[in-house]
Amino acid sequence: MNVLFVTWDGGGNVPPALGIAAELQQRGHRVRVMGHPVQHAQVTGMGLDFTAFDTARPFAATDNSTPIDYVGVFGDRGMGRDVVEELRREPAGLVVIDCILFGAMQSVATAGVPYVVLEHMYDAYLVRRWLRGPMGVGMALKRIPARRLLSAAAARLVACSAELDPAGVGPQADNVHYTGPVVVGVPAAPSEPTVLVSLSTVNFPGQARAMQNILDALGLLEVRGMATVGPSIGMESLTAPPNVELRGFVPHAELLPTVSMVIGHGGHATTMAALAHDLPVLVMPMHPMLDQKMVGQSLVDAGAGRLLSKKAKPDAIAAVVTELMGSGPHRAAVARLGAHLRATSGACAGADLVESVSASRTPA
Repeated sequence: MNVLFVTWDGGGNVPPALGIAAELQQRGHRVRVMGHPVQHAQVTGMGLDFTAFDTARPFAATDNSTPIDYVGVFGDRGMGRDVVEELRREPAGLVVIDCILFGAMQSVATAGVPYVVLEHMYDAYLVRRWLRGPMGVGMALKRIPARRLLSAAAARLVACSAELDPAGVGPQADNVHYTGPVVVGVPAAPSEPTVLVSLSTVNFPGQARAMQNILDALGLLEVRGMATVGPSIGMESLTAPPNVELRGFVPHAELLPTVSMVIGHGGHATTMAALAHDLPVLVMPMHPMLDQKMVGQSLVDAGAGRLLSKKAKPDAIAAVVTELMGSGPHRAAVARLGAHLRATSGACAGADLVESVSASRTPA
């Protein structure tokens, strides 16, 4: 089987794609990944072949991007041309494409190549919010039939928990398949009360101010804090109290087993990784147009986390941290969710689905 994965430099959308791609490659399949040039090191670092977009709009998660810029990326027909040209260079039996790259998706569909849509967000958000909001309107203005493209996919691989996704219960489209988050974990065992702070790699307005408020909140408490700070914020813009350590990029897999809870922006990948380690999460969404608030609300509904505005003051943040650091029903709720996530490999289930789609389209 020859598979081409098409992704973009959006942050949390990348790990599910690379996790499934690596699993397929380990099973002996020919796998390639196509994305923005800045993704080269991340992809090749996992031992995967990478091809950069050639004529697609330049983009990086750390750019100061506007909603119009995002519409341009998601509806980028130049990206679509690059994908089709790559398929001419080396044909693939199947394309696995990010769920919001509708410009590229339209080109793949027009070329007649079967494709699987990889949903790295709640299906409820994609269908009920994203497509009905400004981004969906942007696709319509570009004359890209987003809903029809989703319906035409050989499968929609939803790399999320059906229990947490509001669309996980009730009627679903025939091509929707929940494979679970592509995360691994073990129950965390911190040596002391420790809070991990990890906000987005994307340059969201007001994120640096929110990070400073979080640091000030932790300074009010008798806890150890670790805050990973990427270039979208920059350590030089922050003042950390003595009990908080500022760090650059560190893989979450190294830190999550050692902490007691997580403060994040509601990114799906980071949130699910925390749950896989039995960690409650305080979600402070950084952008109202994205799925972050829905992710946070799903944790509140499940009893496994709390939700605060990114403008919350240090006292309010400290109060919620104190609550989540303690014992209570939230600990049992998050342990149950964590056990469920650890019991199923999202990477393996995703690879199984891609293999089954490929097999169903291969002549006997």
